[in-house]
Amino acid sequence: MIDFSLTEEQKALQKMAKEFAEKEMRPNTAKYDEGETFPDDVMQKAFEVGFLTSEIPEAYGGGGLSHLDQAIVCEELAWGCAGLYTTIMANALAVTPIIIAGTEEQKKEFLVPFTKEMTLGSFCLTEREAGSDAGAVKTKAEKKGDEYILNGSKCFITNGGVAKLFVVFATTDPEKGARGMSAFLVPSDTEGITIGKIENKMGHRASNTAEIFFEDVKIPAKNLLGKEGRGFIVAMKTFESSRPPVGAGGVGVARAALEHAVEYSKSRYQFGKPIALFQYIAFKMAQMAADINAARFLVWNAAWRLDKGLSIGKESAMAKMYGSDVAMKVTSEALDIFGGYGYMKDYPMEKLMRDAKLLQIYEGTNDIQRLIISREVIGPLK
Repeated sequence: MIDFSLTEEQKALQKMAKEFAEKEMRPNTAKYDEGETFPDDVMQKAFEVGFLTSEIPEAYGGGGLSHLDQAIVCEELAWGCAGLYTTIMANALAVTPIIIAGTEEQKKEFLVPFTKEMTLGSFCLTEREAGSDAGAVKTKAEKKGDEYILNGSKCFITNGGVAKLFVVFATTDPEKGARGMSAFLVPSDTEGITIGKIENKMGHRASNTAEIFFEDVKIPAKNLLGKEGRGFIVAMKTFESSRPPVGAGGVGVARAALEHAVEYSKSRYQFGKPIALFQYIAFKMAQMAADINAARFLVWNAAWRLDKGLSIGKESAMAKMYGSDVAMKVTSEALDIFGGYGYMKDYPMEKLMRDAKLLQIYEGTNDIQRLIISREVIGPLK
């Protein structure tokens, strides 16, 4: 049986996320979009209501939300501010590998602290020469006795300058390529770690994005996440879980843009009537609404499949790709409805459009998503 209705608990969660976005995020978007200070106050409140730990299982003090629940929350938070949403979502990205591959001891040691006080984590995979080709990482972890010695660097790391825990992907056997990659749990105050450049980004400026350097960083062997050589698999399974929330973020950004466009089109008069009454504008907004709904259902389907333990690779990629493409399309179309005003910082459209672009890039570019989808659609060659 197909049922698209939300439970009473999900409706309450949706309402709580919407109210948080409206009261705590939107009033601060302009201030933190300047990118000069980190939004500690908003993150503290996000922690207090449980958004920073919603994906952590209840057994370790977290909210234990389902993937569908998280998708519902992410849409509302991105509707509030994409940059602040990214900071929150990056925490989920950091703890998911621990949930997927951590031992019971690792989960108790590294997940529980996230639930005791406001704590941020970072997923450290991307390097200057290893973006879409994640298996090409050069950061190296060499085992010596009961330790690994970590050397290398990471870039474009969300929360990198403010995180207390890094989940670092490094090669333990360079000759094996992706099959030689392993994952490690590394506290950010470990000796030998240096935070480099804090990136000055076009959008999502409320989030911290940093370069990180590792020089002879000693990691206890017990901090190996999973087995040696399984890091690439851990990373890909993490992305399968994290991509639907990115699609949900795209839905939230697009929804915000459409709402602003509708409101503006009703109050903007040209040739003696509101521009909302011009068929071209009305049809444009109708198409935007249809695209947003289609994206939402792709996201919900992917999240539902995750909750059911079904195969998710293609569906996860579709949710991320389509959700973020819709965000870019709708923000551009909505800005057109605002005309010249849309280009000005006094109005919300230019920020929404800047924010939409990054959704197409992080968590695997949309061309990578199309590659994943195409491989499943085409299947093996005869």
